[in-house]
Amino acid sequence: MNFFWIFIALSGAIAVVMDAMSVHIFKYVLPIEDIMRIQTAITYQMYHTLMISILAIQSQRILFKSKSINQSIWLFIAGIVLFSGGLYLYTFTKLYGLVFITPIGGMLLVFGWLSVARFAFNFSKIK
Repeated sequence: MNFFWIFIALSGAIAVVMDAMSVHIFKYVLPIEDIMRIQTAITYQMYHTLMISILAIQSQRILFKSKSINQSIWLFIAGIVLFSGGLYLYTFTKLYGLVFITPIGGMLLVFGWLSVARFAFNFSKIK
């Protein structure tokens, strides 16, 4: 669980720093397409970091261990790293091969949400 909280803190900090840099620094040196790509990465990173926070809190509150919650968290972590990380890396390196990482990250984020739905379904059967 400690790793999750460390990831949450670092991911949130990176998102805030990248947002500040995109508004105050990058707008002078990068084309608008790159700024928009960075903003997309920031948005997805922050939403999913917040969702990881919610799931981490929820996993500490429930009395039984849920594989779905941990699975969702890991899927969101991998999705953030591949989706947002891929967008950041492509923006700054222009290595075309990196564009293939982003959709994989996006699918992992979708699978994370489906895992949350599975948890909700299984949890509702217990009550």
